[in-house]
Amino acid sequence: MRDSAPAAAGQSNSGLAVRYLRGVGPVREAMLHKLGIDTAEDLLFFFPRRYEDRRTLTSLASLAPKEKASLLVRVVAVETRRARGRSMTLTSALISDGTNLGTALWFNRTDIERVLSPGRMVALFGRIDTRSGKPVVLSPEFEVLDEREDASTIGRIVPVYNATAGLPQKWLRKIVDAAMDLRLPDVRDVLPPEIRAAKQFPPAQESIREMHHPTDRVPWKRSRDRLAFEEFFLLQVGLALRRKLHRTRETAEALPKHGPLLNRFLEEVLPFAPTKAQLRVIAEIGEDVSESVPMNRLLQGDVGSGKTLVAIASALMAADGKAQTAVMAPTEILAQQHWYKMKSLLDPLGIPVVLLSGGNTGAAREEALRMLETETPLLAVGTHALFSETVRFARLGVVVIDEQHRFGVLQKQSLRAKGIAPHTLVMTATPIPRTMTLSVYGDLAVSVIDELPAGRLPVETRRVPPGNRKAIEKAIRDAVREGGQAYWVCPLVEESEAIQAVSVTERFGSLAAAFPSLRVGFLHGQLPFAERDRTMRLFASGGLDILVATTVIEVGVDVPNASLMIIENAGRFGLSQLHQLRGRIGRGAKGGTCLLLDASRSGPARERIDVLCSTCDGFAIAEADLRLRGPGELCGVRQHGITDFRVADLLRDRRLLEEARASAFSLVREDPGLSAFPELRERVMRVYGDVLRLVETA
Repeated sequence: MRDSAPAAAGQSNSGLAVRYLRGVGPVREAMLHKLGIDTAEDLLFFFPRRYEDRRTLTSLASLAPKEKASLLVRVVAVETRRARGRSMTLTSALISDGTNLGTALWFNRTDIERVLSPGRMVALFGRIDTRSGKPVVLSPEFEVLDEREDASTIGRIVPVYNATAGLPQKWLRKIVDAAMDLRLPDVRDVLPPEIRAAKQFPPAQESIREMHHPTDRVPWKRSRDRLAFEEFFLLQVGLALRRKLHRTRETAEALPKHGPLLNRFLEEVLPFAPTKAQLRVIAEIGEDVSESVPMNRLLQGDVGSGKTLVAIASALMAADGKAQTAVMAPTEILAQQHWYKMKSLLDPLGIPVVLLSGGNTGAAREEALRMLETETPLLAVGTHALFSETVRFARLGVVVIDEQHRFGVLQKQSLRAKGIAPHTLVMTATPIPRTMTLSVYGDLAVSVIDELPAGRLPVETRRVPPGNRKAIEKAIRDAVREGGQAYWVCPLVEESEAIQAVSVTERFGSLAAAFPSLRVGFLHGQLPFAERDRTMRLFASGGLDILVATTVIEVGVDVPNASLMIIENAGRFGLSQLHQLRGRIGRGAKGGTCLLLDASRSGPARERIDVLCSTCDGFAIAEADLRLRGPGELCGVRQHGITDFRVADLLRDRRLLEEARASAFSLVREDPGLSAFPELRERVMRVYGDVLRLVETA
């Protein structure tokens, strides 16, 4: 039995199959399966999405426009008619609460007249609007009641569940109640009694019953918080156990934290002074790698904050210990750019820097493989090619994974397996909200570069209607006249019948025609590596004025002279992706301007555009992205179910998460094997045992 656990924790249920409950046949069993319900135990934790307070129902006489109301009424008459030619149907129901008459209105619901026959008692919930000066319940959710249920639901708070077609609310309430009668007594309370007492949490069984049948606001809130805390607590115990195992099972090679190569690099070779934030993070990494416990650290830094410098410093700690470093990048362009930059900075120190990616083949690849097997110290930069079977390291001491969210977990583990417990640093330029850091990355130490280099100017970001061609062309001419360069980003490589968006090839042609005196190039991931490399080098050296590209330039591309970016169909991109793209400009003394071509007037796309125009703060953008997209999509862990809680909400419950984390890590410190809490350990292992093997750098 799963008891209280995330819905997508990857655990199979051995409880009572839902088909054995009275009233569940094969058809409804299939419908319940669509809702993630396979057992009676699942029904216990299939909590309502909202409640109707039928203790004080709204009367028809007191309906107020723009408010939402719950009504208990009887249907007097129903009528369906065509509107706006024949493109829409309007179904109106004349309703009565026994004292007054009112109207409910639905659009394009041809089934209403069949379901709501005159004389039926109906519970309605919807927004109040006005028609001809009179209040109308607009497109309300409804539930047809029989006289017995009418009597039983009046005077109490009624649960309303997520449902699929064919599953009436009253039937769902009945089947949930049957499951509670049958299985609720078997639910075990795995929260340690001391924690439950300190938090004044009710018992698990009482909390579950209160969630389905609230008695009042206060006990419901206490029960809801208890169940949310328990979900967080189970995950945090699992993360604490994972960190404990990581620190006790593996022994890493201790590396110098203040060796001569690192000191010489910082004092003599580096052409600029590191920021205080960079020095702080380098010191944190130094403390980690100087221990025999393998480092497992997440580095967050906004676009342009200088994470590459920190990666080089980590590599120099390995070099001071006569060990090797592997830096893995998600794209060949970024890998090559890392190689250029790192090689130029490390050549004066005599440290070999080799590139290994899908683009280098033949003799160059063979030489790179030979050096990896024989030379120490050494820095290897590459893509996923670094973890292929033919790659062998002589003495891999440090692994740096850039833009960690772009790599599959097993790929990361494969690279770490190339050495004997190497120290691992994972980096991201996509700031992660604190709640996500504590949940998804809770077993990693976390460093944050919260300071941009001196003189870095914020990028001015504006939304521009796509039809405003004169303003767009003027921005390009002004940027080039002032000595800058421009990116033009498109969502597609080639034209598509399925997607209404301008492609790279189409836009390249139109810009080349519009600006015959300017040098225009194009870049996308389908080009051969050599051509991509040649184009990128040409743009970086100032040989192109405009580069039309897909999001292949999103990560890591560093051209300080680029001062303008135009993003076509900006509403099609995600918020974090837009922020990453914008980070490619304004990296030099000129500052930067980003124009977002977008025609949307409302909806999620417009909301993303508005957020980006209002701030350049990556963490504020990440919080907005979490709100808009949800945790699973934001950090790519949807498939693992880590953030799929049934009660807890990462946006609203940060305090509960931090309290649960503190309690869980304290408990594991005091009792690493959870020997005093066998049921808690069994629950954590059943819910997260398999999944947590994947969390390390997920």
